[in-house]
Amino acid sequence: MYRKDGNYTAEDEILFYNEQVILLLNKLSIYFESLKSYLYLHMELPEAKQKFIEAWGRLGSEWGINRTMAQVHALLLVTPDALTTEDIMESLSISRGNANMTLRDLMSWGLVEKQHKAGERKEYFFADKNTWNIARQVAKERRKRELEPVLKILDELTKVQGDSKDPEYRTFNTSVTDINKMAKNVDKTLETMLKAEESWFWGSIFKMFK
Repeated sequence: MYRKDGNYTAEDEILFYNEQVILLLNKLSIYFESLKSYLYLHMELPEAKQKFIEAWGRLGSEWGINRTMAQVHALLLVTPDALTTEDIMESLSISRGNANMTLRDLMSWGLVEKQHKAGERKEYFFADKNTWNIARQVAKERRKRELEPVLKILDELTKVQGDSKDPEYRTFNTSVTDINKMAKNVDKTLETMLKAEESWFWGSIFKMFK
């Protein structure tokens, strides 16, 4: 969303956030599938895995995580079995402290789960390989970390008391109330997406642009 005067309102920011969520979901799905096809056609497996890990690391900033987190996630995505902390340290040449912190962060995002094997004391880590599940989980976390705090503040601001005859108060109250309604509509859209099946969601989105 571009304004010639450079003046962006809170309403603009919420609209931009909604657009970015949709673009991010589409980008993740298309990027993941096209990259897998490209790597399959042009590279040997070890080189392809490394290329994917590097590319996924760069993409991480697009959806709110740092490079190391994205690279560990990528490694787990292209590995069929769960890996130990030591496996991850060796594959990515990172320290134990960095690996432990990164795995904790990925688990807090819901992108990685911890597993235990009978008779072993080691902890294993596994990532869901389903692209749609990944996209929904990222949207869910960004909603919780970015949109929900804004909604909380807006709810508080709509309750501010004042003189309804005061032009400044009326302007403030009207703007905040309208923005709050829009933010809640964005939140409802995300809630619907998080509960929806992939085919239904994209079909609904595409209908909006017909």
